[in-house]
Amino acid sequence: MGLVNVTVSLFLFFDQRLYSDAVQQAVYILLLSYGWYQWKYNTLVKRPEIGFMNGVMKVSMLIFLITLSFSMGYLFDKYTDADVPYLDSSATALSFIAQFLIARKKMENWLIWMVVNVMYIGIYSYKELYLYVLLFAVYLALSVKGYISWKALMNKQKQTEAYV
Repeated sequence: MGLVNVTVSLFLFFDQRLYSDAVQQAVYILLLSYGWYQWKYNTLVKRPEIGFMNGVMKVSMLIFLITLSFSMGYLFDKYTDADVPYLDSSATALSFIAQFLIARKKMENWLIWMVVNVMYIGIYSYKELYLYVLLFAVYLALSVKGYISWKALMNKQKQTEAYV
């Protein structure tokens, strides 16, 4: 179902001139596969535990966000008929970061998803894609629930480590 959703969304977003979103759907296949592999089959390294990003990771993600947002925004603004190229590119860059962080089990992923979902609710409202507005409202609620759930799991992790 996920592959069907990503494929349908890719074509819809391209048709709606939301090119960053179309690129995002293509990249999601790779990121989702990476996360699935990390969580399920990566036996060569210790599976990640829920935690927070360190300073180096925060700076790296910020640099990635700024670089990708402005470069994609500029390219789509200058060379295509994209609607809202910079906002769309920023939401896409944040989505990539959040997807990477969820694969690494970093708590900040949920906070970023909250921001992304609000951004997309605005973008899709502007584009009159009301079913996507509804979908991203559901995603927003799920990202809040995800944060609360992971926070509880992280606290259990810490309690278990204290007894070991």
